[in-house]
Amino acid sequence: MRDDAADAKYTHGHHESVLRSHSWRTVENSAAYLLPHLAPGLSLLDVGAGPGTITVDFAERLAPGRVIGIDSAPSIVEQASELAASKGIDTVAFETADLYALPYADDTFDIVHAHQVLQHVADPVAALVEMRRVAKPGGIVAARDVDYRGTIWAPENPGLDHWMTVYQLVHRGNGGEPDAGRHLKSWALEAGLTDIVSSASIWCFSSDEERTWWGDSWSVRALESAFYADAIEKRAATDLDLHAISQAWLAWRDAPDGFFAMPHGELIARA
Repeated sequence: MRDDAADAKYTHGHHESVLRSHSWRTVENSAAYLLPHLAPGLSLLDVGAGPGTITVDFAERLAPGRVIGIDSAPSIVEQASELAASKGIDTVAFETADLYALPYADDTFDIVHAHQVLQHVADPVAALVEMRRVAKPGGIVAARDVDYRGTIWAPENPGLDHWMTVYQLVHRGNGGEPDAGRHLKSWALEAGLTDIVSSASIWCFSSDEERTWWGDSWSVRALESAFYADAIEKRAATDLDLHAISQAWLAWRDAPDGFFAMPHGELIARA
């Protein structure tokens, strides 16, 4: 593990606008590449589970198999636990844990999964090695991460062009890799994983409802989430810049021909 591995900072933070976006995620829209590998009775570790919507979805599909979701933020673990309790699901648990030192024995889980996690760590190869350690022999290590540089949108919007520039500076300044999707296969090979299958999928926001949801989310995130403070601190943008970026998101939201697509790299490998 690199000496600075523990120094990476989670770029998005846990502002309400961020959690609202993360709570939209399900197995269908964020882990469909894993569906053929899911079966009742399998155990799964969900690394970086966040508010837990994907994790709980896994638990419903794998019951009576045991599912554990981990996150580094105790407040988010509590929120995820409340979600599971509200659904009456007793085959899932949420715990605070360190991805680089998972508190589980070797060869514990049938599937070890991470969604939008490796982009935020300073040493994704070390993270994959640790994920492989707790996967059973022949078990699956799976990851999906966005590739921000590959994002496309319409109509032309200089404010969103600026947003991308600022976002890249902030994310890299926090020790992460915003274009992680294109690196998953390389990282998996370096981590010693085998039987690697790479794929890709896209989140697309285009309908009036989707544009309202995504545009409103980022217009707020640009000004109120951790992204704002980081951009100012790292001198990646000024307050005026970030207000202009927020307005650019609203302009995109209101454009009848608005289209936004985010490509994701996907990885399935064997321990």
